[in-house]
Amino acid sequence: MESYDGGAGAPQAVNGAPQAVNGAPQAEEPTAQAAENPAEARPEGVPDFAEVPEEVHGPLPVAELHLHIEGTLQPELIFALAERNNITLPYADLDELRARYEFTDLQSFLDLYYANMAVLQTEQDFADMTRAYLSRAATAGVRHAEIMLDPQAHLSRGVALETCVNGVASVLATSQEEFGISTLLIAAFLRDLSEESALEVLEQLLAMDAPIAGIGLDSAEVGNPPSKFERLFARAKDAGLHRIAHAGEEGPPSYIVEALDVLDVERIDHGIRCMEDPDLVERLVQELMPLTVCPLSNVRLRAVDTLAEHPLPGMLAAGLNVSVNSDDPAYFGGYVDDNFTQLRSVIGLSEFDCVRLAANSIRSSFASEERKTELLAELAASGR
Repeated sequence: MESYDGGAGAPQAVNGAPQAVNGAPQAEEPTAQAAENPAEARPEGVPDFAEVPEEVHGPLPVAELHLHIEGTLQPELIFALAERNNITLPYADLDELRARYEFTDLQSFLDLYYANMAVLQTEQDFADMTRAYLSRAATAGVRHAEIMLDPQAHLSRGVALETCVNGVASVLATSQEEFGISTLLIAAFLRDLSEESALEVLEQLLAMDAPIAGIGLDSAEVGNPPSKFERLFARAKDAGLHRIAHAGEEGPPSYIVEALDVLDVERIDHGIRCMEDPDLVERLVQELMPLTVCPLSNVRLRAVDTLAEHPLPGMLAAGLNVSVNSDDPAYFGGYVDDNFTQLRSVIGLSEFDCVRLAANSIRSSFASEERKTELLAELAASGR
């Protein structure tokens, strides 16, 4: 499968040997016990706090690892695409649409999320949406993005697989040259649909040699455990694809365990409910398993009551390999830089912790080793 990584070659597995930063190999990530002492908890390869002043010049360079491209569809673009495609929206104006962005849970968000996809009809529509995200992401400090696309959601409404994939991929093919962002495309499957449907779409993607680097699992979590998709993930592994899955957002910690043991995933999306299971936390720390946390999303979807109560500080203190991501930024009130700004102001996240999160995101990506080293060097120099 082709991937867009600035010409650096095929994506690398994240659980390999420690990455080199400025020519020096990294030490192992901190254990939960070491994290109790911040000085001992700093992973080697992450710049020392003294090297990154409190006043960092501009946004930190980060990798965005948890991003649904359909979730970047801003209200203004929804109306513009509706006009271009002669679609009558069920909203009189932008204000009425924005008024619907108050969600009570994941399902209330998904209802609006899928309804707004109706405006995506042509390759150009998908390309315009992708270009708009990358333009905004570049200003947020994103230097590498692994972007999820929901092909089943488009197939179910009569949009051809080639239309949605080629529309997004046409922009990702030049993302580094145009925006300074290396990118990978991940086909995410809807867990509230059948495994047979997912397998059929995966085979179609493989047959068309779609430029995907991996597969994911998203949509309604409760009642749809990861084990439902064991054959899908085994097929993806056989095809040489990376594997990630949403688990432990609304679903219980046991869903995280299933994603690890049954699906053999390389990364957990969300994973915040792992904190309810100390044994699971210890396992995740020992395995350096990446968790792509989306703070503003968690609050907007009521997975966490307030940002001040978010478990991220505790996750960092436990030594978990967490990163900060925007999920569906058009719906949840913030891109990556907005998430960091809110974390600083609401929970008092230190600049060292922000750097640590940024470094985690880069190391946890599926980018080439060369690209990771380049981005970590950029991070180390960001305060100079």
